[in-house]
Amino acid sequence: MKSSILRAIALFALLCSASGSIAASGKIKSLCDLRYPSDARIEWECRRLKWTDTAEGLFGDKWQDVLRFNRMDRRHFYGGRSIKVPKRLEEVSNFTPLPATYPDAAQEEKFILVDQSEMFLGAYEYGRLVLSLPVALGVEGHRVPNGEFRIDAVDRRHRSNLYTMEEIGRRYPMHYGLRFYVDKSVDGWPSYWIHGRDLPGHPASHGCIGLYDEEMQIEYYSRYDRKVNKPYYHELKPPLLEDAKKLYMWVIGPHGDPGAFQKISYGPRVLIIGTPPA
Repeated sequence: MKSSILRAIALFALLCSASGSIAASGKIKSLCDLRYPSDARIEWECRRLKWTDTAEGLFGDKWQDVLRFNRMDRRHFYGGRSIKVPKRLEEVSNFTPLPATYPDAAQEEKFILVDQSEMFLGAYEYGRLVLSLPVALGVEGHRVPNGEFRIDAVDRRHRSNLYTMEEIGRRYPMHYGLRFYVDKSVDGWPSYWIHGRDLPGHPASHGCIGLYDEEMQIEYYSRYDRKVNKPYYHELKPPLLEDAKKLYMWVIGPHGDPGAFQKISYGPRVLIIGTPPA
């Protein structure tokens, strides 16, 4: 019985963290088709990328802001894709679609809001926004559940015990993992995590919430990308996009990083709302 439960949990861990068939197959080539409520605030145009384009080369010191606006990372910035380009780059400086304050969390030392309609996560301290991070969410049929939860476990180097990444055959990483829900109503008790992964700019997981983790991507993907002649990615230069690490360390705070799986009692409340863009 215990073995079957562990296998089921490991399976779900893989499913919710994997890039998924949509991301891997590249069916969504235009991020311009995904509309967010905050799009109305900023004038943008659709631009098809060339294989020689880089985020830094096109947008200079605003490259991170444009990627955040598209909810994507540099691994998915490649020729043939179409992205949203703000007509005035200064309008997406430190871009966030989330409210600067959240009064319902004014009494809480730490609080996490995930707005699926915006594909963004906000970390709040006493109701004040301190981190605003783009995320990857679940595909249709594997949506992240809405509701109130709480971070109850952490694992800096979490990974699947049974399954591997399609491209390279290594166990699937879920680095800087923050567990917020175990569904005991389902056989096998599947668990939901916030963790590092790649961000393709559209829903791509099977239940978990993914954050930037270019540190992991370099470790796991750089050799593969070089092998298939994917330009530029294996030569990523600092600053790296490391939102998963930032949020993990924010949750850990003064308690210290256990370095391995550990249940915690101090985890912040997590509120998940909205529906991802179709």
